[in-house]
Order: sequence, then C-alpha cells, then structure tokens
Amino acid sequence: MSNPTAAMLVIGDEILSGRTRDANMHHLACALTRHGIDLREVRVVSDDADAITKAVRALSGGFDHVFTSGGIGPTHDDITADNVARAFDRPIGVRDDARAILEAHYERQKTELNEARLRMARIPEGATLIDNPISAAPGFSIENVHVMAGVPAIFEAMVASVLPTLTGGAPMLSQSLEVFRGEGDVAGPLRELAEKHPGLSFGSYPFQRNGAFGAQVVVRGQDAGELDAAMAELNRLFPG
Repeated sequence: MSNPTAAMLVIGDEILSGRTRDANMHHLACALTRHGIDLREVRVVSDDADAITKAVRALSGGFDHVFTSGGIGPTHDDITADNVARAFDRPIGVRDDARAILEAHYERQKTELNEARLRMARIPEGATLIDNPISAAPGFSIENVHVMAGVPAIFEAMVASVLPTLTGGAPMLSQSLEVFRGEGDVAGPLRELAEKHPGLSFGSYPFQRNGAFGAQVVVRGQDAGELDAAMAELNRLFPG
C-alpha cells in the first residue's frame, strides 16, 4: 500500500521577493518522511486572495494532506485564514475557544488583546485548532488542510502537534555512496540498477572536490532489505 501524499503551500510576498529565506519546507519534508507521508509538491504564492484560494482548492483536491505556512498573524496582509475559509465556502469569525487562548496568553504577558491581535482568533467554521505553545495564537485544520504560522519555531511546534493525529505509512529510508567518477560514467550502470530495483528511487548529485569530479548517489525506499541489497551492488559497481 502506498503512503499518504502531501503538498505544502508557502504564502507570502517576503518569500517571493527574497527578503525571507524559507526554512519550513526542509523541516516539513524531513518530518513527513519520518512519519511515512510523501511530500509531492511545494507551491509558493503571494499575499493575494485569489492566488491563495485557488492554490488551496487545487492542492486539497490533489493530495491527502496540505500544509500551509504563513499569513495568519495580526496584520492587514495576513489573509490566509480568510481565503482558506473561502476555498471551502465556510464562514469565518472570532471563535470563543481561540479567543480564550489569546486572552489567557496576553493576560499573562500583561498586554492588551487589541483588535489586531484578536484577528488571530478568527477561525473558519468547522475547523479544529492546532496548538501553538510558542506564542499561543492557534493554527487550524479544516478538511485536509493544516494552516500554520510562517515563523519557523512556531511552524515546527505546530507540525509536532498535528503529525501524531495523521495516519502515516512506511518511513522512507535512504543510503548514499560517494562515487569519484563523472556522471557520464555513472549514468549507465545506475540506470541498470534502477531497472533491477523498481521499488527504489536512485538519484545522482554531482560535485567537484579538489579538482576531481564525482557524484553522490542516493538510494531511497521503504524496504530495508532491498535497500541494503541495492547498496551492496552499488559498492561492487563502484568500489572505493
């Protein structure tokens, strides 16, 4: 049985402009791999209402899970929640449980829960809250879409909260070998090995080191025995 599939939607002008370097994709990819969910696509859109809604609808219909990052803060350009709600034709408003979380947090901080901060308690109807132990403002899950903050520490905490609730498959295993040959020398034998082991994926990533050309060959799969067998063959083909 194949693993569940996932896509990630990264939202924010700051990502597309290069002002902010996205770190969340790498974290999510690693976490999903360990959990047995295959990340198949990552899409980046601007802070544009129609772009967010269109992307959520497309990805939600194409994958088992969608994880969004960014755009759920207190400022005017934080429009993710509204447009995820629009994607599912759900009303959105301040929800009592989300408001209570923020009230308790800002009371502890001796800070006013003003109108801007209260925007973070606006949750689409029927959504489930995602815990945020860092700054309290919750994310949410609606149908198969999990809406999370863009700040890496908060995103990572929300991923840790959501993943145990999702059914995963077999974790993806990987092994690698550095081959000090040009990719042109590696390609033929590697293709034959890939054909012999259709249950595995083979990748070749070239490098140049101290004037010598080489390639790091990475073999990935869910069957540990088949992976070990393929690596043994790879080592025979390209002894160190």
